[in-house]
Amino acid sequence: MTDAIFTAKGLTKIYTSGEVEVLALHDVDLEILAGEVVVLLGPSGSGKSTLLNIMGGIDHATRGSLFFKELDLTAMGDRGLTDYRRKHVGFVFQFYNLIPSLTAYENVALVTEIAENPMRPEEALAHVGLEDRMHHFPAQLSGGEQQRVAIARAISKRPEVLLCDEPTGALDSKTGIRVIDALLDINAKLGATVLIITHNAIIQDVAHRVLFFADGKISKMHNNETRRKAAALDW
Repeated sequence: MTDAIFTAKGLTKIYTSGEVEVLALHDVDLEILAGEVVVLLGPSGSGKSTLLNIMGGIDHATRGSLFFKELDLTAMGDRGLTDYRRKHVGFVFQFYNLIPSLTAYENVALVTEIAENPMRPEEALAHVGLEDRMHHFPAQLSGGEQQRVAIARAISKRPEVLLCDEPTGALDSKTGIRVIDALLDINAKLGATVLIITHNAIIQDVAHRVLFFADGKISKMHNNETRRKAAALDW
């Protein structure tokens, strides 16, 4: 982990509603290394999701710069950001966003059909331990299994970056551990850089690095010398 995959300088986001301005991100300087697992902690409204959305090419910064390797994301228009998302980024959200009329296999295949160098859907599902559930519909799967299908869908295009916004927020603790384990395995086996937003401070123990957010800024940073597997955490 020596190469920076994201570099932010003075990254700022201001939302405007009429005459009211909300400073969501304020002059954030940040470097994320390739292959890192980074946890973003902080209360609601602290800037975590705004940063993740800009990193994912979903939102535009108001000022400052953000590079993905040598790509200046802050200089890109919507078409360039769409291409960036398609090629480089996988998303995992709190709610699974699976299509209920499609099987697990078919939900993953939706992405593999448009990706440049995809895995086979069964390969992606095997990475999250669901190869024997691929022909089940979402209603036939538990919440944790549905989230793992969502992870399989996200990794099926072989993204370099996996952005996860509260991936365990809708799950109980035991099921959440399995989901975090799946994300750690993806990091270990595929080398994807993984960023995880959470309100659960316990999850910080699985990361290489923890960023604490407050008032649109990184208030402090913690590097973990050793990482424990999620299954070993005492939740």
